[in-house]
Amino acid sequence: MAYMNQSGVSSIPPALRAIIIINVICFIIQNAAPVVTEWGALHYWGSPLFKPHQLITNMFLHGGVAHIFFNMYSLWIFGAILENYWGSKRFLNFYLICGIAAGIVAILFAPYTSLQSAKLMIRMQGGEGNLQELAEAFKMQWAAIGASGAVMGVMAGSAYIFPNRELMIWPIFIPVKVKYLVPFYVLADLFGGFGYSGNDNIAHFAHLGGAIVGFLIVFVQNKMNRRDFY
Repeated sequence: MAYMNQSGVSSIPPALRAIIIINVICFIIQNAAPVVTEWGALHYWGSPLFKPHQLITNMFLHGGVAHIFFNMYSLWIFGAILENYWGSKRFLNFYLICGIAAGIVAILFAPYTSLQSAKLMIRMQGGEGNLQELAEAFKMQWAAIGASGAVMGVMAGSAYIFPNRELMIWPIFIPVKVKYLVPFYVLADLFGGFGYSGNDNIAHFAHLGGAIVGFLIVFVQNKMNRRDFY
């Protein structure tokens, strides 16, 4: 995702700044000590590599420079306005809850994505191989990293509260309202998760989980007419 900000937000509020700094530090540590990625990545809960802390640590790890750059840039574009509106404590709680929910949804769909990967490999091998054994192997090897699920939650929350805010999208430079932009990404993840039979190495179900939970939180809070969230 790439955007040019049109909201007038020029600074990075404190909670958002802390999240970005922690992500950058973790990315540097990952590259210096690759074992950190295996320790902190989210594994399927049936795997011997799974640990409860991974539901949090996975959202502070990334797979490359482009991965962390676009996640942090998108987080700034959509998150700064939310933190300024809510305050730092509520924004941080919201971000972490969306990220944890994204991880849980990703784990729930790990058997499905593993089965799809197994089917793809068997097709590539000309129909040879045991589907169930291969799917089970993929499931035990399954792992996810990245802040994308939490970021999608922030995007969904921002789109609900500020639906008519406009962003200029690179490279076409046409202003698009957030209420149209965010649903487009949600639909893209739906297609990527269910309609696409390949393996694009993207945690589409984590994105969907974060977006759905983010939307539900702000929807319920809005109906209750509450500004606080703990």
